[in-house]
Amino acid sequence: MGHSIYQLWMAFIRLLYQQIILVLTLLFCIGITTALWNISHLSSKLIKSQALQNASLYAQTIKESRTLYSSDVVNRVQPHGITVTHDYALKEGTIPLPATFLIELGGRISAKNPGMSVRLYSDYPFPWRRSEGGAKDEFEEEALIYLREHPEEQFFRFEDFQGRRSLRYAVADTLQPSCVGCHNTHPDSPKRDWKVGDLRGVLEITHPLDSFVAQTRNGLRGTFIILALLSVLGVSGLTLVIGRLRRTSKELEQRVMERTAALQDANIELEKEICDRKQAEEALRIEQEKSERLLLNILPQPIAEKLKQDPTTIAELFTDVTILFADLVNFTQLSAQIAPTELVRLLNSIFSEFDWLTERHGLEKIKTIGDSYMVVGGLPTPRSDHAIAIAEIALDMQQQLNQFNADYCQSFTIRIGINTGSVVAGVIGTKKFIYDLWGDAVNTASRMESQGIAGRIQVTESTYQCLCDRYQFEERGIIEVKGKGKMRTYFLTGRKVPDLLV
Repeated sequence: MGHSIYQLWMAFIRLLYQQIILVLTLLFCIGITTALWNISHLSSKLIKSQALQNASLYAQTIKESRTLYSSDVVNRVQPHGITVTHDYALKEGTIPLPATFLIELGGRISAKNPGMSVRLYSDYPFPWRRSEGGAKDEFEEEALIYLREHPEEQFFRFEDFQGRRSLRYAVADTLQPSCVGCHNTHPDSPKRDWKVGDLRGVLEITHPLDSFVAQTRNGLRGTFIILALLSVLGVSGLTLVIGRLRRTSKELEQRVMERTAALQDANIELEKEICDRKQAEEALRIEQEKSERLLLNILPQPIAEKLKQDPTTIAELFTDVTILFADLVNFTQLSAQIAPTELVRLLNSIFSEFDWLTERHGLEKIKTIGDSYMVVGGLPTPRSDHAIAIAEIALDMQQQLNQFNADYCQSFTIRIGINTGSVVAGVIGTKKFIYDLWGDAVNTASRMESQGIAGRIQVTESTYQCLCDRYQFEERGIIEVKGKGKMRTYFLTGRKVPDLLV
């Protein structure tokens, strides 16, 4: 499925490359169409915004004219006996009411702007305007309701009016302080409880959008023509450039083919050289791993790392460690009775099990001397439970040797000596490195083994104090220890808790 999709995609890419001019032309057309649609959309918004702005200016101008007329004209002439009336044209020495003035001003504005109308209507028209002073359609009824609740806002709608797309814009005509008295005292007033701010009527301005649309279309026509010319020029220029690029591409393809052939030959040689080098590196890595394993079999890892960084004498004091010596009893006599190879095989089997126990308990094997095995706890990495770990391996050594005797029909016994104290550990010399221990604690542990009893684990007083809470002991008493004099020693006989784990 994935391969089929990939093939279809590559076929599409090849087709696109072959018909690049057609694709670019289509993209240009799509881009121009999108741009024109966007311009048309913006122009529509601009038309509506301009119409709203014009209507708002007209309404503001008319309302300000009425306010100015009412406050600065009517109020000044009334004290001089001039009558203010709606039928001023029929009477000498009279002037029109402010509402009449506003209506006639709107009429003159409408006459100067064909299609535009200015209308004033109210819920309470005076008797002489009852026929045309009220709401005449749904828009005017909604305008009265809305502006009564929101006199500070405007109410407008874009709709078809008298067969033309128009803006109908309405604002509230509220009662001003200078007009309250006149409206409440006029004999023909339809309402006598007017207050300042009441909605006495609505001023509506209806403005057709034909002129705005015509102006916008004239501007857009020029824009459309310019975009079309730019598109033609752009496609023509791209056609020339793409033609030139195709010719250059063919020339480059030929050069690439020649260079590729040369590079392939060079790559073959390079790959052969890399293969040879990898084989050499792999062989070197294998030998290095062998050397590392051999080194770690001889020395503890921390000591090996120190020697690799600084191949000088290493000596470090450890104040609290536990040393164990184990010796196979009567092994020397056995060596005279069996073949050397068989002897070595048996010894290797036993000490390999001891090695496994050493690793299991996290201890450090120091060395084997003949049929003796030496292990220490608490170095090269110090640990607080070193005496416990040594006690565990000592008991496990006895158990492991018993199992070995059963499996191989042998009768080996082991003598173990343990001591706790301070030692110096390190590597000395320049050849055949060995990590070894020195100190009185080492000698004492060796004496515990050599002067011990076959099949028993003899420990010193210091080790006994470390282990007496966890293990069972049998006091041997005071014995004479070569080089140390009289010492009290104990035999480790088992664990106080049978399933105690290190």
